[in-house]
Amino acid sequence: MNDIISEYVAQLMPRAAGAIRGTAKLVITGEGAVMLDETGARAGDEDADVTLSASDAVFRAILSGDQNPVMAFMSGKLKVDGNTQRALKVSAILTA
Repeated sequence: MNDIISEYVAQLMPRAAGAIRGTAKLVITGEGAVMLDETGARAGDEDADVTLSASDAVFRAILSGDQNPVMAFMSGKLKVDGNTQRALKVSAILTA
């Protein structure tokens, strides 16, 4: 697991724990993937109910509150594959 993925796991672990049903995957382009589920966050690249894909810069902007995830999706900076309701829940976790 590289340093960038480790940072995401550390930042998202307390936000995701107990806050999501099923699974979500964040694919950080060129870096790897982070899995989110009811237990929290971990490095991994398994199948998920919803997958959000974006660059490290876009995810960092979303996490810091500088980028609205819906606007990132609408502008094509953030790709969503799978359950859109779960994607909205994940965006709430990212912006918490």
